[in-house]
Amino acid sequence: MGIWRAQSIGGLLNNAAALIVGSMTENGLRYSFSYPPSEMRIAMSQPAITLWSDASFFSPYVMSVWVALQEKGLQFQLQTRDLSRGEHLQADWQGFALTRRVPLLVIDDFALSESSAITEYLEERFAPPVWERLYPHDIEKRARARQVQAWLRSDLGALRAERPTDVIFGAARYAPLSADGQAAADKLIACAQALLVHGQQNLFGEWSLADTDLALMINRLVMHGDPVPEALADYAAFQWQRASVQRYIALSARRLG
Repeated sequence: MGIWRAQSIGGLLNNAAALIVGSMTENGLRYSFSYPPSEMRIAMSQPAITLWSDASFFSPYVMSVWVALQEKGLQFQLQTRDLSRGEHLQADWQGFALTRRVPLLVIDDFALSESSAITEYLEERFAPPVWERLYPHDIEKRARARQVQAWLRSDLGALRAERPTDVIFGAARYAPLSADGQAAADKLIACAQALLVHGQQNLFGEWSLADTDLALMINRLVMHGDPVPEALADYAAFQWQRASVQRYIALSARRLG
């Protein structure tokens, strides 16, 4: 069996023309090769991957992992749990022994829950430049992207409660925001404006998964008709057109239809 070793040339520039170059030793003979990253992915074997989702495909955290898998170009199977029927609390699935929540990612015999842990694991296991990048290359920008994701998951609880994602995926309508809900909306707007102070289409120049997560949070307001500054609405609309995002939206649309 051959043993191959590879390194990237030009990958640090995120250049589509970058090559993966290396050598292979077999039967005492050494061979040289070079592939574009996409061809190297084809040449490598891929493990069996399963993503567990809520049955309605309304979870923003499932969406984040779905987009990550799509952006990486990974093939995976999709399994669901009906949260409204409490299926995630039953012992007949792999997530029961962990957090009993979705998303759950299973790769071969390894299971992992919590979306931020999953996407960071995917970025390390299926690393650039062979696989597409989810986070900025620059270390400070990468840290900031993860900060944005952590903030969106841990803060703004009143907004998440009063504008759940069925506003986005199911066109649901709710009462006007409470004082707490409006305070959370104001905080979201102020912080997002500070992050996008230069009017850029992506938070950090290049797209990152934090863009998808931030756009979803902004769209909780936009798609409900709540007031949002035009620049932020435009940013969210631009992010929403990304192919991986549109494929996830199609899942929930088929479920409703």
